[in-house]
Amino acid sequence: MNETLTAVHGDDATLEPPVAPRPKAKPAVVTLDECVVEIISDSGEGAQRCGQSLGAIAARMGNGVWTVEIIPAEIQPPARSIAGASGNRIRLGANRIANGGDGVDLVVAFNEQVLLGRVRAGELKPGCTILLECMWRTHSDPRIAAAYRETYEDLVAQGYQVIEVPFEALCKPIVPDPRRGKNMFVLGVLCTVFSFDLKLAREQVRLTFRKKSDAVVRSNLALLEAGAAWANANLDFKYRIPAVRAKEPQIVVNGNTAIALGVLASGMEICAMYPITPATSASHYLSEVFERVGGIVHQAEDEIAACTFAIGASYAGKCAVTITSGPGYSLKQEAIGLAVMCEIPLVVVNVQRGGPSTGQPTKGEQGDALTAIYGSHGDAPKVVMAASTIEDCFYSVVTARKIAEAFNMVVVVLSDSNLATSQQPFPRPKFDEAWLAAPIDQSAVPFGTKPYDWNKDTGLIHRIVPGQPNGMHTITGLAHDRDGRVAYDPVINEEAIRARSLKLAALQKTLKPPPVFGDPDGDLLIVGWGSTRGAIEEAVTRARAEGLKVSSTHLHFLQPMQPGIKEIMARFRRVLCVEANWCDRPEDKLIDENNRRFSALAMMLRSRYLVDVDCWGEVKGQPIKPGTILDVIRARIA
Repeated sequence: MNETLTAVHGDDATLEPPVAPRPKAKPAVVTLDECVVEIISDSGEGAQRCGQSLGAIAARMGNGVWTVEIIPAEIQPPARSIAGASGNRIRLGANRIANGGDGVDLVVAFNEQVLLGRVRAGELKPGCTILLECMWRTHSDPRIAAAYRETYEDLVAQGYQVIEVPFEALCKPIVPDPRRGKNMFVLGVLCTVFSFDLKLAREQVRLTFRKKSDAVVRSNLALLEAGAAWANANLDFKYRIPAVRAKEPQIVVNGNTAIALGVLASGMEICAMYPITPATSASHYLSEVFERVGGIVHQAEDEIAACTFAIGASYAGKCAVTITSGPGYSLKQEAIGLAVMCEIPLVVVNVQRGGPSTGQPTKGEQGDALTAIYGSHGDAPKVVMAASTIEDCFYSVVTARKIAEAFNMVVVVLSDSNLATSQQPFPRPKFDEAWLAAPIDQSAVPFGTKPYDWNKDTGLIHRIVPGQPNGMHTITGLAHDRDGRVAYDPVINEEAIRARSLKLAALQKTLKPPPVFGDPDGDLLIVGWGSTRGAIEEAVTRARAEGLKVSSTHLHFLQPMQPGIKEIMARFRRVLCVEANWCDRPEDKLIDENNRRFSALAMMLRSRYLVDVDCWGEVKGQPIKPGTILDVIRARIA
């Protein structure tokens, strides 16, 4: 956003909070290709809801949208704390948007302390426009008033375009508690700033508060209208981002909701889980709608019980899903091993967060790839997929269920906090009966059929479910033979391990090579997985516009890996993995080729293909920005 504004300085002697000056003439509408907006507040002031609503309205207008929730590390941090910013980043564009972008162009802040946290994190562009709640300037506590004025003056000195707005005072005639109403006032302001259709905004407010009373809906509509009127009367800037209405129906959901919708679409009827950030909202959504289609959400007493409940349901004939995050996945490991040993289909969704231990519950990271693949005692092969977009969250779950039942395996779907809480419009899925499992086979099992009669080429077995005539057999987590009987014979044990491993190879033969984004050869290939896709591909696009010979490929399957990867890498002079997990920095004094730790995917590619794959990672607990990746590309090619 290139438009600049004159900062509005308040008078220290003024008793009433200053307001933005009334423009002398109606501002000209400036056309922008894109704009990044943040709405930030203390927890509980509705900034996240405001951001989600703005994103939904923009999507209905036909704009590209990507929203990113700004979530504090604590559930309820102290008010007016620098680390306590809660809210939403909304990137709006004329074309499809696939990540949260780089710096912020416009910020609405409900106090100066949460704003200061975003400034110190380097999230704001130089000269960024700030609409700042100014009630704190005349606060009865002199320390708060002094802190506000000091921060305000510092922001102006740094070149930010600060406009003080008395949001609290403007909302008080409409609602008794403006703290719970400012968000919809701000929504009206932003809809006016970006020339959005207020009719769509009213519809969105009604949808947002559909479960509330008519009085609540009316008051929020009044706040919306008041915010729009105030912006028209007092702000001297207005923008328009060209939009193209979608030709087919779209939905706007976050990654967790997309996962829940995928569970519904896949035909799975049981989700067993235990609440854990940032995965919980997936089960919240399922809890609201699952019973309508005959599904059950089982909240177990802990993560282990949730996993074993899902395994029991799958053993009974219906493939089930358990949804968790990193610490919960660790607790499920032994039970997952049981499903592997017994060859019971199971879908596990791991919405990754920062670690280790409790780590950063509300922050994103890609630290669980190796745990998902190798984290088990003994050899326990599992299929591991990684969703790379919000739409992919939906289809990955559908695919995972099909693979789990076709191969009688555990399938792990990796998402992360970045996808879980971000919103993006995508085409409304058109239901396909092929997504669903076939009816449970209740016919008699042919005499002589062994429950673990492993195919010598594929390792596959014929699944027998309880109740099938002639199908009675023993199931055990101990080493067993083809009849399911406990067996410690070394030959039988090795035969079983070989069969379970062969199933990965059988699946791998059905996969296609990952597509290359850009030219099929060049100076540098970026390899990624999961939620970094949007940022990587945008960085590659920008680098190619500068004439750099760089392309990227993104892996959907981490185990087994897709075919053709070695051949793709061979066509580039250098290969670089970009991931949101740790890798040692070569510039650190102690780091050399003998002790450097590589990122997860780089380690796997190096060991599998014996190729000198380099890596770069960032673990700041926030989405990696395309501009940051672009700088890395330039440095590597230079």
